[in-house]
Amino acid sequence: MQTSYNLLMMHINRKKILAVAGVLTFVCFGFNSKKDSPVKENPKYNVIYILADDLGYSELGCYGNTFNETPNIDQMAKHGVRFTQFYAAAPVCSPYRAALMTGQYPARLHITDYLRPNAAQHLDTAQTTLAEMFRANGYHTGIVGKWHLSGYTRAGATEETLPDKHGFDEVLVSENRGIAEGWYFHPYGFNKEIEKKLPGDHEYITDRQNEEALEFIDRNRAKPFFLFLSHYAVHTTNHGKPELVEHFRRKDGAGTSPPTKGNPENDPYKRWPADSKAPRNNPHLAAQLFVIDQGVGMIMSRLKELGLDKNTIVVFTSDNGGETRVTTNAPLRGGKSMLYEGGVREPFVIWNPTLFPQDKTVTTPVCNYDMYPSFMELIGAKPNKQLLDGISIARLFKNPVAKMPERTFYWHYPLDKPHFLGGRSAGSIREGDWKLIEFFDDGHKELYNLKDDIGETNDLAAKYPDKVTHLLNDLKAWRQRVHAE
Repeated sequence: MQTSYNLLMMHINRKKILAVAGVLTFVCFGFNSKKDSPVKENPKYNVIYILADDLGYSELGCYGNTFNETPNIDQMAKHGVRFTQFYAAAPVCSPYRAALMTGQYPARLHITDYLRPNAAQHLDTAQTTLAEMFRANGYHTGIVGKWHLSGYTRAGATEETLPDKHGFDEVLVSENRGIAEGWYFHPYGFNKEIEKKLPGDHEYITDRQNEEALEFIDRNRAKPFFLFLSHYAVHTTNHGKPELVEHFRRKDGAGTSPPTKGNPENDPYKRWPADSKAPRNNPHLAAQLFVIDQGVGMIMSRLKELGLDKNTIVVFTSDNGGETRVTTNAPLRGGKSMLYEGGVREPFVIWNPTLFPQDKTVTTPVCNYDMYPSFMELIGAKPNKQLLDGISIARLFKNPVAKMPERTFYWHYPLDKPHFLGGRSAGSIREGDWKLIEFFDDGHKELYNLKDDIGETNDLAAKYPDKVTHLLNDLKAWRQRVHAE
């Protein structure tokens, strides 16, 4: 089996790619330059937001990874706009998703940690979500996959508000019991009611999500749509399709780990098989990411086939940093659950051949709560009453060196006890190149200059006490303004 791919397939039967095991292929989707793509007057652009779960900053080829294989996302970056300082509003998933759906700080929403399956807390239906904003502007809306903005009554929560209560017309293969780790093969522990749909004996949830996304596009091609393709992968326990895992195992530098006590027989379709906990170059993580990447290529090809490519905005990003148990976010420090850069700085690529330039990089810091006002501007949305903490960054999509107003970024991550991945109760602030982290558990502060020290290795707090005081006072004042708990 080849370890690299030299032939690009111009067309591919998407059913075949899901059904045939052991054949590694990827889609070469077509791109058009602006001069070949006339823009209709005031078009309503479709929007597809593809979100990976726990995908670290350094996992994609276009961000420097040489082990994983992400040819379609890399092509998307080559023909689109890539950000190097795109932040998540939190180092874990529920607050990121709350910020995305509302355009607000998680601290304002009082969703600052991931929601447990039996949590009474959920995203308030009084918020006008991103999906509701799209729907109010004539869009058909859909979510494929992970929600994680509510507890679940099947898991003991007293109340739940799932995506259908927040503006999504179609809710496809979404969870109703929690985000159980490692349930990637059918039957799915996070939603036992999902019936198998794809051919073969071992339906894989990422394949299923890709197929559901394609069918959503097919059904809604004649009207404006917003699709939130929210992947469960690459959340641990990592578990890839066996033929893909074997491919990555054969690559130089592949990580290894024994099967755990939960799978002593090393069943490749049972959770916790061999190498699923490999600390670096994890073959299972790479295999999961490969299927996400296949889906990106399939979606792009489908858009072109239907003549929707010029009129659709596609985003690819992640919700927080990768878990340091199974990956590295180098050159960034730390990962999921931490307020170091590795926990909150994400890959972000946006593409549209009629709106945005090709092969450009944006270095301006932005955050995921900026997406709500940005999409409002891009689709010419009617004003609504939603309070927004983010600002539109649409001008950066169109002009990567556009001047943006100077602003400060804040994070609030209080914990009752340290996160099992190593994160600590803390808050942080970034002003210009300066970043302060305040640890709530012992009160100490760390200060970094990100321009000189992207890896946050040189704590400057003792050297610049006045800067510490200034940033700390600003951070405390912000917490008061947003009524942070």
